[in-house]
Amino acid sequence: MLRTLCLACALTACASQNSSAQPVRSLYWSDGDSGPVNGADFRLADVDAPETGNVGSRGGAKRERERESGFKAKEFIVNATKTGKVTIAPAEEKDDFERRVMTLAIDGKDIGKPGLSAGVLKPYVFDGLRATMAKPDWCN
Repeated sequence: MLRTLCLACALTACASQNSSAQPVRSLYWSDGDSGPVNGADFRLADVDAPETGNVGSRGGAKRERERESGFKAKEFIVNATKTGKVTIAPAEEKDDFERRVMTLAIDGKDIGKPGLSAGVLKPYVFDGLRATMAKPDWCN
């Protein structure tokens, strides 16, 4: 009896450690680093993608070249999330657009890292709501 109870406690502890990541039921990429996931707007933590919005619009690209790069980043991230199990790490703070800043993972690996390696994303680290660096320049 005691052995069964200990085994049950051990299994519960293992399950609770792995349950902090939430499954993704729905995901749409507005650009290479944001969109709605499970019905809530989000932004990937610690990375930035070029903007895909119209040049000159609020939150849009600065130049057409940035916009073109933004569509490449979006294509990369869409393709990356088509395979494997996508999960959400525990949500972090909200950004100035009221999006949840979070880490998404594919098969347990941070989705931002392959984007950084491919050059379609750049580092953009925040400490809470404050950026610890300048927003990347995508026009050069």
